[in-house]
Order: sequence, then C-alpha cells, then structure tokens
Amino acid sequence: MATTDRQAGTLALAHALSAAERGLAVIPLSRAKLPALRSPHRDDPSPSPSPCHGECGRFGHGVHDASTDPRRIRELFTAAPWATGYGIACGLRPHHLIGIDLDTKSGTDSSTALRELALRHLFTIPETVVVVTPSGGRHLWLTGPPDVVVPNSASRLAPGIDIRGAGGYLVGPGSRTDHGVYSTAPGTAHLPPAPCPPALLRLLLPPPRTSPSQTSGGRGDGHGLVHFVLTAQEGQRNTRLFWAACRAYENGLGPDLTNALVEAAVRTGLTEREARSTIASAARMSGRRA
Repeated sequence: MATTDRQAGTLALAHALSAAERGLAVIPLSRAKLPALRSPHRDDPSPSPSPCHGECGRFGHGVHDASTDPRRIRELFTAAPWATGYGIACGLRPHHLIGIDLDTKSGTDSSTALRELALRHLFTIPETVVVVTPSGGRHLWLTGPPDVVVPNSASRLAPGIDIRGAGGYLVGPGSRTDHGVYSTAPGTAHLPPAPCPPALLRLLLPPPRTSPSQTSGGRGDGHGLVHFVLTAQEGQRNTRLFWAACRAYENGLGPDLTNALVEAAVRTGLTEREARSTIASAARMSGRRA
C-alpha cells in the first residue's frame, strides 16, 4: 500500500507540475480530496482576529498555498508525501478559472439543468476542458474577467450544479482519490479553458441585497445603482460595481451613469483605473461600448 501511495504521489506531482506549466496554480490533495497539509495554526491557543493566509511563511493554508512555481510545488509535495492528487486554485491569474461542477450524486440531471439554463438565458456552452470524476460527474473549466470575483456556490444555479470560484479549487485530472481517478474527457485535454459566456457569468454573480425600488431609485435614474456601489464592503467592491454597471447598460443608462459609478467606486477604495476597467468589462458583457 505504501509503495502504491508513493507511486500515486509521484504521478500527482508530475500532473501538478504539468498543470503549472499551463499557468494553473496547484496544491497537493489527500485521497479524500482535501488539502493534504493541515493548518499550522490548528493548535494556536486562541484564533487570530484576522485569519492567516500564508503570511506566516509556513505551509497549510489551503488554496492560499497554491503556486505555479515548480520549486515551491515540489516543496509542497515533499511536505505532504501522502498526497495522491492535486487541486487547481480558481480565480487566480492568468486564467481566473471558474469551475462548473456537474454532480451526479444529488439524484438530479445536472447536465440537463445546465442545458435548460443555456436555452432560457440564451448562451452556449463553449468547447472547453472537461474533467470526468470517478462518480461520473463532470467539471467544466471556464475563464472569467480579471476584475470580476465569482463566488463559490452549491446548487444555487440549479440542483446538482456547484460553482468553484475565488477561494475554491478543482481536483486536477490524474488525481487519485478513495473513489477512483479523475481524468480529462476525450478530445478536451488539448483545449484551453474557454471564456465564460456573459449571460452565464451574470448568473454566477451574487444577487443584490436591495429591493427593486432601492436599485432603481424609484425614478429609473440609476440612483439606486450608485447607492448599491457606495455600500459595498471590502471584498465586494469589484463585484458590486460590475453588477451595477451591467444593470446600467442593460437599462440604457450606462454612458450617463459611468462617471457617477466611478466616483462611487473610488469612494469605496477602488482606484479610478480599476473602476473604469470593471465598467468597461460590464459594457462588453452587455454588448455595449463603454
């Protein structure tokens, strides 16, 4: 068994290094599909008010350990010789990977649910990398804009469809788990991750927590959209700005509201350049010109 695990670990490292060559940041995983290295802070007497994301310099911070550096990857696997797989961190440069996890264990037909969403919202699932799970599920790899944060979610889009976004990871092909081996679907290994269709991307973003009257300002002048951006907390600023700008362009207010949205975003802590870049992405997603 030990020899088998060593062989699986050697193969996992080889697959992880190959993924890193494609710009995908990786971490070692255990057979249970969990990060192989435990948190170095698990025995701390009291939790820190701000969680460590690797600032301490030690391994064991999950996706925050993810790297494309071959030397660091080898160090990670050396520290976790029991690892038999690897995880690919989502949301990071240069791909800003988004994973569409089509589950088969929930008793629902998630592939059909995704096709129905595509028909309802008028988008097409592009040809892209598809990873087949041991249970027969599928992971679709897509890329997102650099200035949009797609959150993780479970069955929010539809039953059996989970989303792996910023802070999440996908089990990489070639990984060996307790239930079998993850593999690339035939004919997709050579493909680059395809851009996420704009209509699907809008579905992946979190819904606003405001009433319709607050969002529209009750006058159709976009006042509510500006307020929505102004009330963003840290970690929400780009996402809220992108959502508000999409709504503005969809309602024909984009050009008139751009400066007000930029000013609101700057007041929340974004730079003007970041704000205008996010609004330009929203304009492209909405089929308009910023």
